[in-house]
Amino acid sequence: MDSYHKTQEFSGLVRLFHWIRALAIFALMGTGFYIAYPFLAPHSSVYKHMDLLQAYIRSTHTMLGFILIAICLFRFYLFFFDRKSRDERVAVKNVGSVGAWISQLKVYFWLGKPQHTQGAYNPMQFMAYFTLCVLLVLVILSGLVLYYNVYHLGLGGVLESLFKWFEVLCGGLSNVRYLHHLATWGICLFIPVHIYMVVFHSIKFPDGGADVMVSGIRYVKD
Repeated sequence: MDSYHKTQEFSGLVRLFHWIRALAIFALMGTGFYIAYPFLAPHSSVYKHMDLLQAYIRSTHTMLGFILIAICLFRFYLFFFDRKSRDERVAVKNVGSVGAWISQLKVYFWLGKPQHTQGAYNPMQFMAYFTLCVLLVLVILSGLVLYYNVYHLGLGGVLESLFKWFEVLCGGLSNVRYLHHLATWGICLFIPVHIYMVVFHSIKFPDGGADVMVSGIRYVKD
């Protein structure tokens, strides 16, 4: 019978920010889709006290957006500088290994068993999370541009001086809004694939799949 020993793979802060970021993303998608298509009728008899419903939704979306920005900034800091996140940084080496790619593809096609890889992620996982980070950066940059084009004074004025280059790079506010929506749909596509692969790994391999981001513990075969 195979024996395993446990090792801590993710620190408490990494796990905490993972779940806060996940909740923020889901809430941002819900409020964002409503802003794009406000399907409720606040002037009806049912919503007679909700004349400012769209304003409430926009304010909630804005606050959640700044929460997401704060989480992403601190998460980037943990990835690059936190001693406990070393295994995540080491996983970069797997991306350049052809053997690691082939081995992992065999696993996902039920043709092989998982091999020990350097760090916390196999190459496909690392590239998937890297893609998510790129999408989040695009969503955040475009969201900041959309924010300062509504709120021109105070924080909005400061942000305009810092991120006007991105609006110019995109070719105008219309393209910024389109990019904001496009990156959001990219994140929407990432989520079900991510959940499926986590569940797949948890069922197929008894080394702590879905629960790793809860307990932080990975079970490694002796």
